[in-house]
Amino acid sequence: MKYVVVIPDGASDYPLDELDGKTPLEVARTPNLDQLADQGTVGLARTIPEGMPPGSDVGNLSVFGYDPRRHYTGRGPIEAASMGIPLNQRDVVYRCNLVSTDGECLLDYSAGHISTEEARALIQFLDERLGARRFSFYPGVSYRHVMVWRDGDPDQRCVPPHDIVGQPIEPNLPQGTGEGLLASLIWNSLEILDGHEINRRRRDQGHLPANMIWPWGQGFSPSLPSFAAQYGVTGAVVAAVDLVRGIGKLAGLRVVDVPGATGYLDTNYEGKGLAAVEALQDVDLVVVHVEAPDEAGHKGDVEAKIDAIERIDRYVVGTVREGLRRLQVPARILVMPDHPTPIPLRTHCADPVPFLVWDSEEQAGGRHLPFDERAFGEGLSVREGHSLMGLLIHGR
Repeated sequence: MKYVVVIPDGASDYPLDELDGKTPLEVARTPNLDQLADQGTVGLARTIPEGMPPGSDVGNLSVFGYDPRRHYTGRGPIEAASMGIPLNQRDVVYRCNLVSTDGECLLDYSAGHISTEEARALIQFLDERLGARRFSFYPGVSYRHVMVWRDGDPDQRCVPPHDIVGQPIEPNLPQGTGEGLLASLIWNSLEILDGHEINRRRRDQGHLPANMIWPWGQGFSPSLPSFAAQYGVTGAVVAAVDLVRGIGKLAGLRVVDVPGATGYLDTNYEGKGLAAVEALQDVDLVVVHVEAPDEAGHKGDVEAKIDAIERIDRYVVGTVREGLRRLQVPARILVMPDHPTPIPLRTHCADPVPFLVWDSEEQAGGRHLPFDERAFGEGLSVREGHSLMGLLIHGR
């Protein structure tokens, strides 16, 4: 038996007036998902346990089959695991965005989706100027980076930058132990980065500057039980973002690189589908993560979100289905977002998400319940989203 998990990050949404009361999932043309839904089981699941932050870290742990209440320590340390950053038990790790600001308000959580090359140069420059025995900065992909506070204290309230776009910086600075030190790092980064030649060039080209860091998602290094020991199968992860790659590494799964995979709207959708099919020749299970719907949700771009969902259906789900037919093996597919990223909110929320489970050997057919938010109240209800991995693999 082969298993495929497709995570269309943030794809779930609210009914929108501009779509005549429908959601992007309802409107999108998704013939592959429609057929799988018609032959499989559709329902809703809660990927964000009550009281936990509705982040991709918590949601993706659930989709991977790990209870976030037991295993979640923070987003930063998961991304550090993907990047191979050496840590000790007392190191506090932060996700560290490069953001755009006018000195008073946060203008963009992604610095205009800065290129990885430009961002790497800025983070390395910052590490030379601000890095010391206790603080280190590590470049990642685009605006997503990591800051390590050696022998630090994670007891702060740090606001995700995508929650405060357009808001003043000062009242949203970290609060708690070491807040003054972290605030100094943030303001010093503005002084260091604002006049950098990269930001001068970006302004000349009409782009937003990447002129401040924003640390958040802090925690100590986590430890996950081996996926193989927990579920009895071997696996691989196809993802561009360090968060999902980090969960895969911590779980002992093989991480697959895909040329052109960006973690943004322009990612290599078909390349991800083909990489999943190729990996299935060597492992039992592949998790394919696509960030694009989430990014569209943060932008508040309805058409981009619909387009991303349609591309996932055609180039990821469609490619996987064709690959499974060629392999001629029994297979099961799970499709589930990690959380909603509703267009009206432009950020994550903790609402349940629709899911789809399809089994090549148990095709029911004729149920006509689509894979979208109409599953709420009509489909199978799963209170704990992390239990779906067991349902996929063990059928219960």
